[in-house]
Amino acid sequence: MPMTDPIADFLARIRNGILARHAVIEAPASKVLYRIAELLKSEGYIADCARVEDGPQGKIRVQLKYLPDRSNVISGLRRISRPGQRVYMNVDTLPRVKNGLGIAIVSTSRGVMTDRDARKEHVGGELLCTVW
Repeated sequence: MPMTDPIADFLARIRNGILARHAVIEAPASKVLYRIAELLKSEGYIADCARVEDGPQGKIRVQLKYLPDRSNVISGLRRISRPGQRVYMNVDTLPRVKNGLGIAIVSTSRGVMTDRDARKEHVGGELLCTVW
């Protein structure tokens, strides 16, 4: 059955994996989802991500990250732009998530990047999600 919003499904898998205290989750692979996982890894929200060849599409294996007291590193994930309501922002209106403690992931003409990188590159785009 085709999926209408793979990004929302990916974020829901991460959220559900954290709530269930799983160490690893898997999701169907795509270039955008793998880039989002790489951004989460570089910002320190997940421990690791890897692309696993499994069938024609493959999978993304995400190793979740917890603090020493077993609390979550990710407090919240929110999908902003959806297939039914796209949200585009220019560089001046990009949000600062939790006053800079969180990140917004933006799909720009120069690729998928965080809000900080988009401000440095001075580009706007579609606001995919926020993570804090």
